[in-house]
Amino acid sequence: MSRHINAAGLDLIKSFEGLRLTAYPDPQSGEAPWTIGYGHAGHVLEGDVITEQQADAFLAADLAVFEAGVSSSATVPLTDNQFAALVSFSFNLGLGRLRGSTLLRRLNNGDYDGAAGEFPKWTSGGLPGLVRRRAAERDLFLRPDETDMEV
Repeated sequence: MSRHINAAGLDLIKSFEGLRLTAYPDPQSGEAPWTIGYGHAGHVLEGDVITEQQADAFLAADLAVFEAGVSSSATVPLTDNQFAALVSFSFNLGLGRLRGSTLLRRLNNGDYDGAAGEFPKWTSGGLPGLVRRRAAERDLFLRPDETDMEV
């Protein structure tokens, strides 16, 4: 059975990626790769337009890769929120960066707090949007799951 991102993680990704129903170019080059929806870059051409339902479908398919990658990379038990934070991190930076990171190394050594402390180091020199995203991912990573909390 494959594991899936929870609602809190999905909301985090959607809020930081933003929804764009018309294809847009890479912000740095102004050219390819073109992106659409919530950061979907596969087989996107200039002028493409999609619906919100298509954007959700693209996101679900894209996330499946990162969900599987996080599942295979983390060797310690993860709460749903920890899993979701790592999926968001990987979706933004790529699985290769997660797999080569001190964050994952600390996590797999059972140092959950040390792993959480690694999120802020991945901000490309302090870019404000990435500072906010890494803080949100760290907060989610450290937040107990709703089902773990007393009612």
